[in-house]
Amino acid sequence: MPESTIPVLTIDGPSGSGKGTISRAVAARLGWHYLDSGALYRAVGVAAGWADLDLDDAGALVRCAFDTVVGFRDDAAGEPRVLVNGHDATDELRTETAGAAASAIAAIPEVRSALKERQRAFRQAPGLVADGRDMGTVIFPDAGWKVFLTASAEERAERRYKQLKDKGVSVTLDGLLREILARDARDASRAVAPLRPAEDAVRIDTTGQGIEAVVERVLALVPGHGA
Repeated sequence: MPESTIPVLTIDGPSGSGKGTISRAVAARLGWHYLDSGALYRAVGVAAGWADLDLDDAGALVRCAFDTVVGFRDDAAGEPRVLVNGHDATDELRTETAGAAASAIAAIPEVRSALKERQRAFRQAPGLVADGRDMGTVIFPDAGWKVFLTASAEERAERRYKQLKDKGVSVTLDGLLREILARDARDASRAVAPLRPAEDAVRIDTTGQGIEAVVERVLALVPGHGA
């Protein structure tokens, strides 16, 4: 099947908007492949940390982006795991440190260019659900369906707080809220691929909504897959 005919559904949005959870559920319901683009940037950030690279050294980070080998697999319980240079780095990728590094790295045009084709390679039959911050605007501008998820910063901080506390990570709600607001500002103001909805994206505010309700709203966009 020619790549251009393989259907793509993009789900973009800020941190904590629910795009990862919703995207995985939608991909499973459709029987399509799933791309967690944020994991690629986090993986480069983690690899850079392992190599003790300076996040201000653009040249070193670009080389790291080209050299880092990222793999995805499910564990015995069916939970997604991410391998970075052969090591299971799933838990490390979910830390706020990795998220901050990913946001800083994503602002470097050459790094985004290095990862662009790697992301597009996920477009395989029977279809792809891609989640991130520029899936509908830059990586898959020809996607048949585009969604932009939002939620209040306060709710996004509460979701992240519960997620991390459940994992035994010591965090404060105020601290997470400050980090989310700072990342929103950083992502929206970067010169290359700033966080914004595609002009033809359907915007869905997930504040106060359950996962299944949002999944159904997204599935309703794809002909033949609505409730």
